[in-house]
Amino acid sequence: MYASRVRAALRGWGGVGAMAVLCALALGFVLLLPCTQRAPQRTLHAGPPVAHGIQARAGSCQESEAQDQTLSPSGADGPTIDAIKARTGERRKLIVGVDQNSYRWGYRNPNTEGAELEGFDIDLVHRIAQDILGDPDAVQFKAIPTNQRISAIQDGRVDMVVRTMTITCERLGQVAFSAPYFKTGQQVLAPKSSSITGYNSSLAHKKVCTASGSTAYTKLADDLKSGTLPASTDISTTVPNQLDCLVRLQLGEADAVVTDGALAASQAAQDPTVELKGAPFTTEYYGVAMKKDAADLVRRVNRVLVDYRASGWQNSYDTWLSATLGKDSTASKPPAPRYLRTS
Repeated sequence: MYASRVRAALRGWGGVGAMAVLCALALGFVLLLPCTQRAPQRTLHAGPPVAHGIQARAGSCQESEAQDQTLSPSGADGPTIDAIKARTGERRKLIVGVDQNSYRWGYRNPNTEGAELEGFDIDLVHRIAQDILGDPDAVQFKAIPTNQRISAIQDGRVDMVVRTMTITCERLGQVAFSAPYFKTGQQVLAPKSSSITGYNSSLAHKKVCTASGSTAYTKLADDLKSGTLPASTDISTTVPNQLDCLVRLQLGEADAVVTDGALAASQAAQDPTVELKGAPFTTEYYGVAMKKDAADLVRRVNRVLVDYRASGWQNSYDTWLSATLGKDSTASKPPAPRYLRTS
């Protein structure tokens, strides 16, 4: 069923302009979308995951190990989960911040009734809702711009964010993360006719677009300061959502986009005049972000991810991402998780 939807979306897409219009219309309101896409009914069995632990030490986060700074899995309820379950009537839903304009990750499919939310991240949200509330459709989706992901969690607007969000040490000081559910890296996206060859000196005198609050912007700023990037590289063009960079590229207001390779590949699928330039130049891991004090919810999501990696992750990858990232998912599937030992 998913595969047929994807084929239909590709046939009826009508170019990225159509999607940009949809996104512009949709960003004006918070999504309250009743979902018709149902995840399989599965009982999640608690059991020891094949993983290792690392000792928690205050202030010890190293960027190369940021993805390991998470709590061990547990199927037990706690105060955060109890509060979610205590919601009544139509409010008894998991409130999740997502993207609605990242093709094949979290996007509104114009070929479905009500422009249904679909994608790799959306599949994971349904799986988490199934486990916590017993219904994969018990979700209230909220469209969250890239630069508001953390504040949405801290302000309590959402229970969690599932939105291609990279786990970093800086962000771990503000929110808690699950174990990683996807591996990617930053890449350059530019017109096929461009002289840009990758993340190198070919970016000299070029205007590069990134999403504000993204790891791409942080990397560019750090490398410009250190001299790794040519001093003439212009990184002043930032946007709330990464898809807006593709529009800037199409309008000639930017020469290149830097974003996660997984997202860039989906953007290239939307516009055949652009392509990825060069290899990934970072290694990053996506995680589910939650409040720092929501330990029970973090452990529960990690419990879900244990089973999801074993059954569900590959099917979702095949449905949404294999067309852009290749049938071999080895490079995208994160390694066995490591968890903090807190005692």
